[in-house]
Amino acid sequence: MMTLENQDPVHRPCCPEKLQAISEADLDRIAPRTSVVRPSLWRRLRSRIRCSRAKAYSLLLDYIPVLRWLPRYPVRDWLLGDFVSGISVGIIQLPQGLAYSLLAGLPPVFGLYTSFYPVFIYFLLGTSRHISVGTFAVVCVMIGSVLESLAPNENFMLGGNSTFIDTVARDLTRVEISMILAFLVGLFQIALGLIQFGFVVTYLSDPLISGYTTASAVHVLVSQLKYLFGIRVSQKTQPLSLIYTIIKICSRIKETNIGTLVTSIVAIVILLLMKFLNGTFASKLVIPVPIELIMLIVSTGISYGVDLYKNFGIENVGHIPVGLKVPLLPDFSLFGDIVGNAFAIAVVGYAITISLGKVFASKHGYKVDSNQELIAIGFSNFIGSFFQCFAISASVSRSLVQESTGGNSQVASAIASFVILIIILRAGELFQDLPKAILASIIIVNLKGMFNQFSEVRVLWRSNRIDLLTWLVTFAATILFNMDIGLAISVAFSLLTIIFRTQL
Repeated sequence: MMTLENQDPVHRPCCPEKLQAISEADLDRIAPRTSVVRPSLWRRLRSRIRCSRAKAYSLLLDYIPVLRWLPRYPVRDWLLGDFVSGISVGIIQLPQGLAYSLLAGLPPVFGLYTSFYPVFIYFLLGTSRHISVGTFAVVCVMIGSVLESLAPNENFMLGGNSTFIDTVARDLTRVEISMILAFLVGLFQIALGLIQFGFVVTYLSDPLISGYTTASAVHVLVSQLKYLFGIRVSQKTQPLSLIYTIIKICSRIKETNIGTLVTSIVAIVILLLMKFLNGTFASKLVIPVPIELIMLIVSTGISYGVDLYKNFGIENVGHIPVGLKVPLLPDFSLFGDIVGNAFAIAVVGYAITISLGKVFASKHGYKVDSNQELIAIGFSNFIGSFFQCFAISASVSRSLVQESTGGNSQVASAIASFVILIIILRAGELFQDLPKAILASIIIVNLKGMFNQFSEVRVLWRSNRIDLLTWLVTFAATILFNMDIGLAISVAFSLLTIIFRTQL
């Protein structure tokens, strides 16, 4: 008697899983097309193979959205708007990249790297058509807090003299920490996206995000005061560090460098005036006047011509290398020291990104995938970490520019990253005489939109007292207990208010 094992494979009972596992080549080998049994079995297998290929292709389009929309890109209708928007955003990314790198406690050139690699990765993977990712003040100040804690200036004093710091060794150490921090942030975001954890943003209410970003703006402002006044102050990262820094600056106010202070005041006044004029005449301007870029060029020229550092003691950014860096592996031994901070930065960066993405999607009538956004920004951070980039998020100011100047898709971001690439390869070294006071002024002026969120206190007082309490607790906790602890307290309090409302 013929056993089941000895039967011909075509006549043997076959389950769907086994049918799907048989390839077309195997099918031709075990059963010719002329076989009597062959036609029906062939049709069943071809149907399953087609379904499998279609599913795989659909998954590919879900995880790499650019393959879905780029082939259908309306060149005639969108390309001009995206080109103008990309050039505008690229011009803005240059000064912000340099400035926010300083805010993160890193040499300015790493802000340029962060404005190139992650931006292009998001172009491939993101689902929002209008947001501009890259350096962002809130995330940078969280990074700076970690770097200041693990690599403070006190660890790099030369010969016990508190006046001189081995900046080369300090910067190398901080770059290594920022790389592993971006690596972990990216891993957390990718993992959360793959397990469909995008719903977590539901528990980060608008009052919580508003209060947190407003308090972060205060942290950013205080961190830049030393550059505005030209004094050396070491920053602390423990609870009440903000109060400590303010007291320290006030105690050393007599050491203010007058040249630096005058430079800062003039720069802030000009920037505020030009941003006001850009807003007033926005309808008559094709693109906003790139006052930040103009400020960089003019101040660098003056600094080089007059030698502000030698004659007036105005500190400049220093050497900016030209060209791209080879990829490096992060120092995995630092995992344990920064894993908690990395998770906090991952959540904050995602919350800001998805919030902006949903605002623009609602305005323009399309949808963003919250889980795919986690994966997109996660891969942007993960891949960027190998090229010495620090963690990124969406930027409010650049996203508004990208949308208002005619941007229709992430092609604008790709063009903006190409602008930064040209600067990295050719023009970066031209800005090494740029005064740090100018970068600090740019940072502070860009905080104006965040400080406007103080007006929400009055609105919440009239509309919802519990949301107002969430805003105030978030603001106070972040101011007093620093960024990471403040976020944990804020989320815990927000969850308590949800429980309280449910009981009522």
